[in-house]
Amino acid sequence: MVLIPLVRDYIDRMLHDIPGMKVLVLDPQSVGMVSVVYSQSDLLRKEVFLVETVDNASSSRESMAHLKAVYFLRPSSDNVQKLRRHLAAPRFAEYHLFFSNILKIPQIQVLADSDEQEVVQQVQEFYADFCAIDPYHFTLNIQNNHMYMLPTLVGPPGIQSFCDRAVDGIASVFLALKRRPIIRYQRASDAAKRIAQETARLMYDQESGLFDFRRTENSSLLLVIDRRDDPVTPLLNQWTYQEVVLSSIHDDFFRVNMFENFGDLGMNIKRMVDDFQHLSKSSLNLQSIGDMAKFVTNYPEYRKAHGNVTKHVALVSEMSRIVEERKLMLVSQTEQELACTSGQAAAFEAVTSLLNNESVSDIDRLRLVMLYALRYEKESPVQLMQLFNKLASRSAKYKSGLVQFLLKQAGVDKRTCDLYGNRDLLNIARNMARGLKGVENVYTQHQPLLFQTMEGIMKGRLRDADYPLVGNHFQQGRPQDVVIFIVGGTTYEEARSVALFNTANPGVRFFLGGSAVLNSKRFLEDLGEAQRISKSSTLV
Repeated sequence: MVLIPLVRDYIDRMLHDIPGMKVLVLDPQSVGMVSVVYSQSDLLRKEVFLVETVDNASSSRESMAHLKAVYFLRPSSDNVQKLRRHLAAPRFAEYHLFFSNILKIPQIQVLADSDEQEVVQQVQEFYADFCAIDPYHFTLNIQNNHMYMLPTLVGPPGIQSFCDRAVDGIASVFLALKRRPIIRYQRASDAAKRIAQETARLMYDQESGLFDFRRTENSSLLLVIDRRDDPVTPLLNQWTYQEVVLSSIHDDFFRVNMFENFGDLGMNIKRMVDDFQHLSKSSLNLQSIGDMAKFVTNYPEYRKAHGNVTKHVALVSEMSRIVEERKLMLVSQTEQELACTSGQAAAFEAVTSLLNNESVSDIDRLRLVMLYALRYEKESPVQLMQLFNKLASRSAKYKSGLVQFLLKQAGVDKRTCDLYGNRDLLNIARNMARGLKGVENVYTQHQPLLFQTMEGIMKGRLRDADYPLVGNHFQQGRPQDVVIFIVGGTTYEEARSVALFNTANPGVRFFLGGSAVLNSKRFLEDLGEAQRISKSSTLV
């Protein structure tokens, strides 16, 4: 089983076993967990006629004794206190309480003491404390995602809540998979080390009984790494359809095409439109009672096809407009060259030219300078300073020192891996071979660092010095299930790499998770917020 079916199975079980009309009560986090795998139609089929948030349920005084309440909440202290108030003045006939993670004994006692009218029918833990975006990709949607860039030992209090949420989410994934992993982390990252050690403490000490899946010992691995080891991938424009937020469960066309590049996507859209036009013409040619009866029978499918075609044509049209307006074909060719090929003089000339182009947006100018800085920070300090000055003069929204802050956070001296493949002989040979053969699509030639990490795990080549084990546990043989958790967030390009890698290597399953899902805008916002906090703490 993979992530989406696991979460759907939990929801199926909690709703199917409670007959009659129901209200589903969620918190802001569980709303996301449910909505990515379950549609409104799915809920109606399970006799769920009302969905409320736990906050709205707190403020409402209307009695609904004809409904049974199904709560699905994160087991936070705040949610437990809200539940306590709900149970003190119950609005519903029955209360069925489900929590997305481990419920602590004191919290159970609070709920038991609050149920004076004995309306609670059951309390269960269903481990779905994560958003399953696709079968092998999950996110925790942590709001203060910038916290990972701040010192974990002396930073603000929010760092502890950031780490706690990461540990809870990772634990939930492994409980759902019924695995207790060997745990490794990126040595250079304080945040990754802290999360890995606290996860190990939870799985092997505090809740060891819950994770006692003996038949799977040593068959799974958790690797906790830091986003700053690959700052390039979230800075690049993504040229696959998954950047558009759609459901791979409820949209067949999206499921088939979400990893396709824009060129192939356009051809597939055209094919879908042609098929629908053929269907439309046949629906107009009704010559008998039998034809009309067949059309009426197939009408729901016809309407569904019409809506699907309209939706995808509109989305691709809007994407094409944005690409043209921001000159992204030109911008992305340069950024891909910055990420994948060397040549400092040509890169400087290309970036300078785009900074002078009035059609290039401020955010694209910033991304280009950042990509140049990450690639050539040691080779061309004079030219880099010229680009800093040019960027500041052309982009009114540019925050002073943001590129320098990125280099401080994720420059070559901070990174564990060989991001550009110019230190390792094998990677140098690969880059030469790629240059000789050329690439099929210049806009998707970049390969995220995650791909090398997965190869290293498959071939047993992860260096212990860079990725130490937590505790006295050792991996025996190649793991069957690997969860790579990126502190700071994942990208859809990396999710695509995981899906393709799993298809090509059926003997192992890789799962990708992170504190958030990033595009370049979100990554820059996190970077700016971390810079702001760092400045204010320095002044104090």
